[in-house]
Amino acid sequence: MSTDVELAITGMTCASCANRIERKLNKLDGVTATVNYATEKAKVSYPGNVSTDDLLRTVEAAGYVAALPTPPDAGAPAEGPAVDPLLQRLLVSTALSIPVVAMAMVPAWQFTSWQWASLALAAPVVVWGAWPFHRAAWTNLRHGATTMDTLVSVGVLAAFGWSLWALFLGTAGEPGMTHAFRISIDRTDGAGNIYLEAAAGVTTFLLAGRWLEHRSKRQSGAALRALLELGARDVAVVREGVETRIPTDQLAVGDTFVVRPGEKVATDGEVVEGTSAVDASMLTGESVPVEVRPGDTVVGGCVNAGGRLLVRATRVGADTQLAQMARLVEDAQNGKAEVQRLADRISGVFVPIVIGLAVATLGFWLGAGGGVTAAFTAAVAVLIIACPCALGLATPTALMVGTGRGAQLGILIKGPEVLESTRRVEVIVLDKTGTVTTGEMTVHDVVAADGESPDDVRRLAGALESASEHPIGRAIAASVDVLPPVEDFANREGLGVQGIVEGHAVLVGRPRLLEGWSQHLSPSLVEAVARAQGEGHTPVAVGWDGRARGVIVVGDTIKPTSARAVAGLKELGLTPILLTGDNEAAARHVADRVGIETVVADVLPADKVAEVQRLQAAGKVVAMVGDGVNDAAALAQADLGLAMGTGTDVAIEASDLTLVRGDLLVAVDAIRLSRRTLATIKGNLFWAFAYNVAALPLAAAGLLNPMLAGAAMAFSSVFVVTNSLRLRGFRSSIG
Repeated sequence: MSTDVELAITGMTCASCANRIERKLNKLDGVTATVNYATEKAKVSYPGNVSTDDLLRTVEAAGYVAALPTPPDAGAPAEGPAVDPLLQRLLVSTALSIPVVAMAMVPAWQFTSWQWASLALAAPVVVWGAWPFHRAAWTNLRHGATTMDTLVSVGVLAAFGWSLWALFLGTAGEPGMTHAFRISIDRTDGAGNIYLEAAAGVTTFLLAGRWLEHRSKRQSGAALRALLELGARDVAVVREGVETRIPTDQLAVGDTFVVRPGEKVATDGEVVEGTSAVDASMLTGESVPVEVRPGDTVVGGCVNAGGRLLVRATRVGADTQLAQMARLVEDAQNGKAEVQRLADRISGVFVPIVIGLAVATLGFWLGAGGGVTAAFTAAVAVLIIACPCALGLATPTALMVGTGRGAQLGILIKGPEVLESTRRVEVIVLDKTGTVTTGEMTVHDVVAADGESPDDVRRLAGALESASEHPIGRAIAASVDVLPPVEDFANREGLGVQGIVEGHAVLVGRPRLLEGWSQHLSPSLVEAVARAQGEGHTPVAVGWDGRARGVIVVGDTIKPTSARAVAGLKELGLTPILLTGDNEAAARHVADRVGIETVVADVLPADKVAEVQRLQAAGKVVAMVGDGVNDAAALAQADLGLAMGTGTDVAIEASDLTLVRGDLLVAVDAIRLSRRTLATIKGNLFWAFAYNVAALPLAAAGLLNPMLAGAAMAFSSVFVVTNSLRLRGFRSSIG
C-alpha cells in the first residue's frame, strides 16, 4: 500500500530542474512523483519500503532542498513587507549597469580611463548580481546537466574574464583607449576589446525576467490564505448557559454557539434554535438564500442574513467544508500541467552545442597555428555572441507590455505560463451566478390579480419587506421609490412576513403562507408562479384584506453583455459550457438566453472540479470562468482559470487571469490579448535564436569584430523591444 506526501522544493531555477528531480524520485523502487516548478512542490506516492528520509535524501542528491509539509495547525507564515532579495539584486544591478552600457555604446562619453570606471561598476553585477545563475550553473554541472543558467553563467564570466585579461594584460587598459564605432568583419586579436557592457547588461536583463517569474509564483499560496480567511475569527459559544467569545480554532465538536444577523457561521453545524435565511452564495454560488430552521445543517463561512441562530458544531478545523475546499484548491494547483518555457526547452540542446562549438573553435585555431590570443578571441566570441541577451528580453518585455495593456482593459495576466494555455484552450466552462448573471436579486415582474393594480402590489409588499433582512425582501423593497410606514410587523418562520400597511393587513411570502389564511391564488397567479419557477426565478405571493392580490417574481439578472461574450468565445473556436450550483430550470433558462447549448446544473464545488477533470480526461484543454469561492478549486484545476474581479479574493488568487471589470466580454479580450502576447513572445524568441545561430559561424571563423557583435546584440535587443511594444495597439472588443 502506497502513501502520499507533498514535499516543498527549493532551489529550482527553471523547468528542467523540476524534470531532473522528478526523474531522480521516480527511479526509486515503487515511487511515483510529479514535480511542479510553478508551485515548487512535489506530489509523491511511495511504498512502505521507502521512507520520507529516502525521498528527502534523493532530492538533496540532485542538488536541491526538500522539506516535509508543516502541520495544518502551524499554518503558513504570513508574508510581511520583507525586502525581496531578488528585487534588491535587480535594482542594484540596473543602477550599476546603465552607465556601463551607456559608456560602451556612445564613444563621445568614453572619457580618459572610462574602461576602469566600467570595470568598477560591472564587477559587482557580474559577481553578486549574477550569483543565482552561477550557483545554478555549478549545481547543474555537478550533476552533469546544462540549462540556460549554464549558458548565462559561462557567457557572462567569459565576457568578464576576457575583459579582465584585455585590461590587465592586453592593451585595453591604456589611458585614452576608446571603442571606435565602426562595423566591419575582420580578424582581431581582441587584446584591446572589453565586453563589460555585455556581461553587466545580460545579467540585468535576465534578473528582470527571473524577478517577474518569481513575483507571479509567490502568489500561488495566496488562494489558500484567502480561502481560510473567509471563516469567522471568533465565536460566541454557549457553555453551561453562559455565552463566551472564544477564537474559532478552540471550538470543539458538540459545542453550541450563537450566530447573530450579519455574522458568519463559525463552523459546520446543525441549527438547534431559531430560523433565518443563510447566504451561502460565496461557498455554493447559489443566488437564492437558503432558509434554515432547527434540524437543518449550515456550513462554516456562510453569512446569517436573517434572525438569531443557535448552532451545534458537527465538524471543526480540517474537517469543515471550507477546509476541504482549501485542499481541493491546493490539489488542483499542484496537479496543474507544467508548461515549460520555450527557451528552457531549446536550451537542453542549444547550450551543449554552444559550449562544444566554443571548445572546437579554440582547438581549431590552436591547431591551425592562429596563435593563442586569436584562438581565445574566437572561442570567447562564440560564448559572448551566444549569450542570450535578446532571449532575456524576449519574454519579460512582451509580458510587461501585454500585461500593461491588459491592465488598461481590465485584464490581469499572472505569468508567461498562462499564455501558452490560452492558445490551446478548446472548451470554456462558465459559472452562472456572478459570471453570466449579475448575482444580485432583482424584481423581474409583478403580476396582479384581476382588478388589482401592479403598483399597489409592489408598493404594499415593498413597504412590508423593508422591515425584513431577507435578501429577497430587500430586493422587493429596493424596487419601490416611496415606502409607506409599517405597523405590527412579524416574521413567519420560513414562510414570509406580515404586518399592517396603509390600514391593510398584508401578507408577503410563499403561497403556503397565504393559503394558511385562506387566501388562495387565482388560476392566473398559479400560472405566474409556475412560469417563474420554470425560469429559475423565485415567486413571492402578496395578499391583503383576505385575498391574494398578486405575485412578484424575483431572481438573478443576466448581464447585458453575456450573449455577445458567448458569441465572441465561439468565434475564438471555444465551446462554452454553463456549470452551476443552481437548479436545472434556472440554468437552462439562462443558457438559452445567451446562446449556450451544454448545461451542467445542481453541482457542488467538488463536482465542479470533477466536471473539469472529466473534460480534461476526454482530451480537452479547459478554460474556466468563475467568481465565487465555490469556483476556486475548479479555476485552479482548469488549464486556464479566469476570475471575475468583482468576485472573491479566493477565486481571483486561484485563477490565471483576472477580469477586473466583472464583464464576461472582457474574457474574450483576455484570451485574444493572451494569444497575441504569446505570439509576440514566440516571435521574439525566434529572432533572438536566429541572431545567435546566424552570428555563431562568424564568431567561430574569428571574423566577429567586437563593435559588430555589440551592434548586432543591440539591434537584436531593440528589435525584441520594438516588437513587444506593438502590443500597445491591441484594441478591446467592447465598444
